[in-house]
Amino acid sequence: MEKKWFTISVYSENNVGLLNRISGIFLKRHINIESLNVSKSEIEHISKFTIVIKTTEDWTRKIVAQIEKQIEVIKAFYHTDEETIYQESALFKIASHLLFDEPQIQNIISESKSKIVTVSRDFFVLAKTGRRHEIDEMHDNLEAFGIMQFVRSGRIAVSKSEMPISSMINEFYQS
Repeated sequence: MEKKWFTISVYSENNVGLLNRISGIFLKRHINIESLNVSKSEIEHISKFTIVIKTTEDWTRKIVAQIEKQIEVIKAFYHTDEETIYQESALFKIASHLLFDEPQIQNIISESKSKIVTVSRDFFVLAKTGRRHEIDEMHDNLEAFGIMQFVRSGRIAVSKSEMPISSMINEFYQS
């Protein structure tokens, strides 16, 4: 079977230790978590884990089934990249003098559609939102000038198709 990128969405109660148990599921199978984001979801008091992995669909299906066995997990879904709309964010800290001394820096900012978040005497910070390859490209372009600090977020994603989680929750509370 072919390895592909999958985005796993896990809806759960926000309890201590759940992240550790979920990551243990991947550890047991020697599958690396490429990206992880946890936030509140569209449903009050429910958290959403967004996990990105590269593996086969068969392994992804088994992992989702294991995740759903966790008592706090309400429902887990998986999608391919084609089935989701997704973004990542990154911050780049660069020496301030480069902003004025290197015309190529301004070209990189313009071409990458990034934003200057702050400027101080010693550094400036660029923010870039986009796909992983866009952030990687910007990183490669800035690396020659020296990056003082760099950080990238985990993937955030929504599915193109309807997620039936809200109706499932409503049915549960109405019964």
